[in-house]
Amino acid sequence: MKKIVLLSGKGGVGKSSITASLALMLSKKNKIVIADCDVDAPNLALVLGVKQFDEIKGIEAAEKAVLIEEKCIGCKKCLNNCVFSAISWDKEKNKPIFDHMRCEGCGTCEIVCPENAIKLKRIENAKVGIAEKPFPIFSGQLNIGESGSGKVVFNIKQMAEEKAKEIDADYLLIDSAAGIGCPVIASVTGSDYAIIITEPSPSAFNDFKRAMQIVKHFNIPFGTIINKWDLNKEFTEKMEKYFQENNIKILEKIPYDRKFVDALVNLTPIVVYNKSYEQLFEKIIDKISVS
Repeated sequence: MKKIVLLSGKGGVGKSSITASLALMLSKKNKIVIADCDVDAPNLALVLGVKQFDEIKGIEAAEKAVLIEEKCIGCKKCLNNCVFSAISWDKEKNKPIFDHMRCEGCGTCEIVCPENAIKLKRIENAKVGIAEKPFPIFSGQLNIGESGSGKVVFNIKQMAEEKAKEIDADYLLIDSAAGIGCPVIASVTGSDYAIIITEPSPSAFNDFKRAMQIVKHFNIPFGTIINKWDLNKEFTEKMEKYFQENNIKILEKIPYDRKFVDALVNLTPIVVYNKSYEQLFEKIIDKISVS
């Protein structure tokens, strides 16, 4: 099984749209599983036309502070040491009140409490939607106000990998979040190949370089797709020169096309909405296969 992660650095460059079409084309000749690891804003299942998940599971990948009231002596050490302002004080009971929306589960209050009156309790901080068609899709979603997105991504990837082994899949596609933070690093680790999506703008190019640093850190071979390349042909030429000088493989250049927007509105991948794009994505697959 080959694990391929798609990332971009910058958001809004068309990563999920490209992932959806790439997945559909791969699935014609291969068994595949998809993991949407953009747990703050998962949209891949929507792009693939999934309107309802077959199953939804809770994920416990975070901890919150819980008070053992009978042990509390009201010393206020927890209150004075909480840097997230997650603790207020109940004057009547002379005991702390924990705000679980603010608590980051850092454990400081547990450490400073002289009576062991505070414990960290594992809580459900996310959910994963599972769809079986058109192929197994695992879509993670962080609960509102919760943290621990990197840990959630780890859990989703683990579930997707188990399914991939179960069905003897040829490919596991991982759709990463934008940026270069913890959830992106969790998405990238353990991958066999990375596709970095970019577009011809200074901000996208700068974020490409930052995403590339992560991929290189983990010694993962990679290539790039320049989306909407013809919107700024001069800047595209500048990017191509950089890629050539640094031996970075350009997997494909995709032109700007209003049909991509129409396809998204209709919750349909572009290779289904407009069959003429099948050949373009076949070329990408051919280049990935020899990488």
